[in-house]
Amino acid sequence: MSRTAEKVRSLVREDPELADVLDDLLDHEGEIRWRDVKGDVSSGQWGRLLEKDVLVESGEGFEFADPEGVREGLEPEEDLDDSPESSSWSKWDKLAAVGAFAAILGYNFQPIQNTIGGAVDVVLGPLETVLPFYVVVMALAVLTGLYSTLLQANLTDMDKMSEYQERAQKLQDKMSEAKERGDEAEIERLREEQMEAFGDQAGMLKEQFRPMAWIMLLTIPAFLWMYWKLGTVYSGREIVMTLPLAGQVDFNHGRILVFPTWIIWYMVCSFSFSNVIRKALNIQTTPT
Repeated sequence: MSRTAEKVRSLVREDPELADVLDDLLDHEGEIRWRDVKGDVSSGQWGRLLEKDVLVESGEGFEFADPEGVREGLEPEEDLDDSPESSSWSKWDKLAAVGAFAAILGYNFQPIQNTIGGAVDVVLGPLETVLPFYVVVMALAVLTGLYSTLLQANLTDMDKMSEYQERAQKLQDKMSEAKERGDEAEIERLREEQMEAFGDQAGMLKEQFRPMAWIMLLTIPAFLWMYWKLGTVYSGREIVMTLPLAGQVDFNHGRILVFPTWIIWYMVCSFSFSNVIRKALNIQTTPT
């Protein structure tokens, strides 16, 4: 939208009657002289058009600086208050969130930890018997990275996320233009719209947390199994591995910075392989 269109819309918001005045002036042939139109235009309206440079001097009279911009400004304004509707959570999404929260309790309640750890061990136990534990952790990181990427791609509505971002950007652009013009009325109106748009933040979070519920439901049991295994089977044993920069470390009891080595190893593997998976499958997990 041109600057002239923005000026016209701002003026019409302040004085709705100015829309009819501008329509009449657009139909005026040749130069516009005050003495010819003063019966239809108040002195205040005329002064505002000159002040905002909507009308500029031309010979012995005035003319529109940008007639097309004026026409654009008189067109019906887009309704920025229509926020994109966020996707509703299904009952399965809600159950996944409840299940993930219940699994988190396993870190503090031994019975839950034993139950989940024992159940997951039925699947991962045979793999752990033939491979070093840190290789099993790496395999889990690859697996969790794969399904996390697929869940984000399929459960997050990227179109709605883009709409949220575009609406916020449009409001920011309009606010910047209004500040450049020194249009206090428009600035106040846009501030009110920005306050109303805070609801978009809740919508964005809702879109982002939907796949997170499923990711946590699948990832937390895997974490609990590693935590349970290291606290039972490997509690009194050393698992030595060599890491870049850190050298030889005890995978079970060692620490890198303030975190246990096994968590750092899992995070590094998960982050690295997730990026590889996204590029290999050409999957986009963020809005454009």
